[in-house]
Amino acid sequence: MTTPARFHWFLPTAGDGRSIVGASHASSQRSEPEGYRPPSRRYLAEIARAADRLGYEGVLTPTGTWCEDAWLTASALLAETERLKFLVAFRPGLVPPTLAAQQAATLQRFSEGRVLLNIVSGGDDTEQRRFGDWVGHDDRYARTDEFLRIVRSVWTQDSVDFKGQFYDVADARVSAPPDPLPQIYFGGSSAAALPVAARHADVYLTWGEPPRDAAAKIANVRALAAQRGRTLRFGIRLHTISRDTSEAAWAVAEEMLAALSPEQIADATALHARSESEGQRRMTALHGGRVDRLEIYPNLWAGVGLVRGGAGTALVGSHAEVADLVAQYHALGFDEFILSGYPHLEEAYWFAEGVLPLLRRKGVA
Repeated sequence: MTTPARFHWFLPTAGDGRSIVGASHASSQRSEPEGYRPPSRRYLAEIARAADRLGYEGVLTPTGTWCEDAWLTASALLAETERLKFLVAFRPGLVPPTLAAQQAATLQRFSEGRVLLNIVSGGDDTEQRRFGDWVGHDDRYARTDEFLRIVRSVWTQDSVDFKGQFYDVADARVSAPPDPLPQIYFGGSSAAALPVAARHADVYLTWGEPPRDAAAKIANVRALAAQRGRTLRFGIRLHTISRDTSEAAWAVAEEMLAALSPEQIADATALHARSESEGQRRMTALHGGRVDRLEIYPNLWAGVGLVRGGAGTALVGSHAEVADLVAQYHALGFDEFILSGYPHLEEAYWFAEGVLPLLRRKGVA
């Protein structure tokens, strides 16, 4: 029997608005377009409360130069919600493993079990160096491997001694283990990333490629995990534009596209194509900077990735069309969907009220 999918939303801690132009973790300069909504505690709380009411499993709290700190954001908003989980993104190289184990254990206790962890090894040297991290791309994944070995050991053992290439800890411990242990969400498309995912991830995440490509990627990770006697779950990160009719949804996408200048698209495409991140290069290759071939699969639109780093594709169409495409991904093995839309407050309602009921009837949700 197929496991019903879990649906998460996204907290726009770099700001929000109706435009896909804005602050991006892959941008070199911050941009605040017309109608920009600052990521105030009150606004983020409004989104979190909406996601809680609408039945989303959790919210991803991202990390990056232009984002508010994910740990502090989650801490501030837990009290604003009742059952919503917080998928806290953080970078292992910037926090010592014992401290991260302690922070996660504390937040898990204070939240009464509502913390999930999204491990971001870091795909861009420029971004990492802003935080004082000069370790190269492949070594960052090797460091993540050591980091997660220590964190999991600290949670499950009385005392941990470890000496590796990147970390040397003695008598590492926490006052009490988190209960339950936070689930580890992990993404990465490179040859250096996939074995780390196979060894440590509970959920392997990928950005929204066309179904056949996404299925091939997770088949590779599934095989690597099976070699280690492990079974993973799989999640996919997508934007959504869902409306009562297909025409209405595509009109929103076209309006977003019309707000982009050729210079913005060219600059972002060149920047993303140079990225050390294999996942980012794959996102950029889906559109190649062209605006005439953005529907790369029926109801899958690559327009967001023209200017935004990271997840660059959106589910676009009527509620029924979007539900059908979600069901396709679910049938391929994806049972966690991390979704977002512009603006995040309004789009959370469009998807939850328009698409989720259809997915429940299909047995997907």
